[in-house]
Amino acid sequence: MAENVQDIKRRIKSVNSTKQITHAMELVASAKLRKSRELAEGRRPYFEAMIESMGRIVEKSGNTRNIYMKQREVKKVAYIVITGDKGLAGGYNVNVAKLVEDHVANKEDAVIYTVGSRGRDHFRNRYYDIQGEYLGISERPTFFNAKEITGVVMEGFKNGDYDEVYIAYTKFVSTIAQHAQLMKLLPISAEDLKPEKKDIAGEVAVIDSELTIMAYEPEPEELLGLLIPNFVSSTVYGSMIESAASEQGARRTAMESATTNANEMIDGLTLKYNRVRQAAITQEISEIVGGAEALR
Repeated sequence: MAENVQDIKRRIKSVNSTKQITHAMELVASAKLRKSRELAEGRRPYFEAMIESMGRIVEKSGNTRNIYMKQREVKKVAYIVITGDKGLAGGYNVNVAKLVEDHVANKEDAVIYTVGSRGRDHFRNRYYDIQGEYLGISERPTFFNAKEITGVVMEGFKNGDYDEVYIAYTKFVSTIAQHAQLMKLLPISAEDLKPEKKDIAGEVAVIDSELTIMAYEPEPEELLGLLIPNFVSSTVYGSMIESAASEQGARRTAMESATTNANEMIDGLTLKYNRVRQAAITQEISEIVGGAEALR
């Protein structure tokens, strides 16, 4: 019985040590989340307006010779997958990877560019063709990082190494809600860039692109050559910022849940410890009383 009491005490001590770690990680994630959230929410209006404006320029351009707008037979597809460099973030990393896997029709026809070691490890273990890996930038991405990734991917598309490019990231909704997204980057088409909004009834409605009349100088054809590289880089950067905020939100939620579970486990073990200890005391008292009775 005494050994059983000691085992319970060791378990309580072990769980308490784990709780201290998860609580510390929760506090760190909360501090990082504040900065990442401010950056994501501050950039989001620009991000959405940029996509809407680009869609209108593409729509007005009509037939164009721009190689990044040329639709061709899809034989190979490239994916930019944004995950974290660390775990302990609930389903954050797995959800993005699974979204890409569900979209891939044939593993042999997919090319992967990973941001974050978790995504790299996931696809490497499943024998995907990883063309590029960018590590150590998932929590604090910069526009320079986005331009570096964009340059490599756009060059591959231009050379015909693949026929479509998608980006998989996690959109930050709130601290407890993050949604994995898959967005088509190349080739650019007006239909893919058409903005949407929800009406009063909650139904998705397409925004009328004719509501705003815009004049472009120089002509749209010339503008596209200048804007498309910046548009793709800005889209990748915006996705990385959204993912950074989502990662911290997911980690904070996961660590908060782990700390709560640890507290509940400690309470249960403490109750069990008290019961076992009380049983041991009761047994000792019974043995003493029994011995006294036998001596009479």
